[in-house]
Amino acid sequence: MKLDRTDRRILDVLQRNGRISNLELAEQVGLSPTPCARRVKRLEESGLIADHVTLLDQSRLGLKLTAYIGISMDRHTPDRFDAFEQTVREYPEVTDCSVVTGQDSDYLLRAVVPDMEYYERFLLGRLTRIPGVTGVHSSFELRRVVRHTALPLDHLAQAQD
Repeated sequence: MKLDRTDRRILDVLQRNGRISNLELAEQVGLSPTPCARRVKRLEESGLIADHVTLLDQSRLGLKLTAYIGISMDRHTPDRFDAFEQTVREYPEVTDCSVVTGQDSDYLLRAVVPDMEYYERFLLGRLTRIPGVTGVHSSFELRRVVRHTALPLDHLAQAQD
């Protein structure tokens, strides 16, 4: 999908403030409300706008521990990977799961839990019991330095202008 400057500006504004009204958005990007709403709808229908969410403060919810977990699997077969992925999708503690390369791990997970005791139960009672898991390496976040939910869009301007 070809994006012009206005589309890119709409995406930039919306990913920083998903609650902005169409009227405010239109003003910020220099359109009248009706064409702005049409563009947003087109961006949604194209799949560029994947979802609208509310970000919660994990610390205020008592989720004080963030773990980055490397998972090694016994076999690299589609069936084994599919079963693992289906299982971790069901764990609300797992906020991200990626297949990775260049490490000793096959997967990298991000899990958010209340404390170390909970993490121990999660690790030993659930993660290590998934068929095929042969190794787990955990690292814990001491302090978050940067957290952006907005994706960079500058490369689009360079590629399309």
